[in-house]
Amino acid sequence: MGQRKVDELREKSVEELIRMLNDINEEYMKFVRLIRSGGAPEKPGKVKAMKKMRARILTILSEKGVKL
Repeated sequence: MGQRKVDELREKSVEELIRMLNDINEEYMKFVRLIRSGGAPEKPGKVKAMKKMRARILTILSEKGVKL
């Protein structure tokens, strides 16, 4: 992910970022349930990418002064 994507995230409104965060959390929890049940995700790299995106969104929200 380049600087361009981070800049695009910073341009989004707080509501959009929170909606994105909720979507990522739901998808991540599906992966966690799959892994705990003994399965393996089709794309293991996607789990890592979701964690990074979640961290980026949380960082931007905290920069904007939003407490979650």
